[in-house]
Amino acid sequence: MATAESTVRPTVERWRAPAAALGTSGALLLALCSGCVSSTPAPSAPVPQANGISAPDKHAASRINVQLGVNYLRQGDLRTAQEKLERALSEDPDNPEAHSALALLDERLDKPKDAEREYRRALSLSHRGPAELNSYGVYLCNHGRTDEGVRAFVEAATNPLYNTPWAAYTNAGVCLQGVHRDAEAMTQYERALQSNPAFAEAALRSADLDFSSKRYREARIRIDLYLLSHRPTPDLLLLGWRISSAQNDAVGQARYGGRLSREFPDSSQAREVASAGRGG
Repeated sequence: MATAESTVRPTVERWRAPAAALGTSGALLLALCSGCVSSTPAPSAPVPQANGISAPDKHAASRINVQLGVNYLRQGDLRTAQEKLERALSEDPDNPEAHSALALLDERLDKPKDAEREYRRALSLSHRGPAELNSYGVYLCNHGRTDEGVRAFVEAATNPLYNTPWAAYTNAGVCLQGVHRDAEAMTQYERALQSNPAFAEAALRSADLDFSSKRYREARIRIDLYLLSHRPTPDLLLLGWRISSAQNDAVGQARYGGRLSREFPDSSQAREVASAGRGG
């Protein structure tokens, strides 16, 4: 249900990793998925129910209400989100996506014990599905249970059925970096890039970790290697510019800053570089 399969938005806001130069949030990469596939197979033919609605129809109705509930949760309408998610469970009590979404709602309502119960129920119903593991990992890291959270992320990432292991590895890195276990965090970012060299978030976080430790040369190499083959992001170019500034490399500053102004002229990152160029 709740996955990190998209890049970074919306994010969990309460837990933030220290970041010297990150323009994006330092939060875990939890996204609310409105179209995830349940691990529970549907029957091959409709099974009539007492009220005349077939089991597959109820399952489909439950998933629709989960999607509606998630959308209301994104918008901050918690009351309507709760109504939709409770309806989803009444239609299909064994829908792991509904339990994962209710866990997120319980977190927003500051009910951590209820949230954990829903996450565990989702894990049980999905047979420890990778999406549910990733969501539970975010919860664990948000509550200071780093080792448990990292184990959940790694279990998700190593599941051969998971389509986006790089996101779970990156979440593991962010969780570790948040408690200053930087060497372990770097290992997880590198695993993310091994599984998907085009994942900009992992490239950014690994380079930023080098930058925050004043390993400027290593940080530059990470950024330049990424940019050789992949489309830049404003955050990566801004970090390259900041590293060049720390190295007193005017040529590097001009290169990264020039790309920012040409390719992302309306970005806040481009405005930052322009403001620095004007001396304020």
